[in-house]
Amino acid sequence: MLEIERKFSVKSTNFLANAKESYKITQGYLNTDKNRTVRVRIKGNKGFITVKGISSANGLSRFEWEKEILVDDANALLMLCEDFVIDKTRYLIPFGSVVFEVDVFEGANEGLVIAEVELETTDQQFDKPEWLGEELTGDERFYNAYLSNVPFTSWSR
Repeated sequence: MLEIERKFSVKSTNFLANAKESYKITQGYLNTDKNRTVRVRIKGNKGFITVKGISSANGLSRFEWEKEILVDDANALLMLCEDFVIDKTRYLIPFGSVVFEVDVFEGANEGLVIAEVELETTDQQFDKPEWLGEELTGDERFYNAYLSNVPFTSWSR
């Protein structure tokens, strides 16, 4: 139940050529307290509820518990979520020994593209594709819970 992941910006759409799968995700947050978040998600045709704990100091790991729920229940819970719901398309891109999950955000977070890779250990080494940009691990602005309250399109850049 410990999630270990690293996040990166994406500097080009070259990843699309190697995508093995993609699906739509709609998600919202019932609670965005920094010590714990409660997320409701519809991924493809499945519903999920997820509880995440506070991140480690380096942002690499945190407690995560997830349970599949009925899509109808997920839709009902999305109506109770804070602020606004996040919509994105996720692409799965195998690269070397890992699979990158690249999220292309829509709506109020349009223009944001983030790659995540889940790891077995915090010091696991992996190859990085040329389309991967700077590391964002630990930068709370790129957590989906933050983006649901302060959308990317509202940032002054």
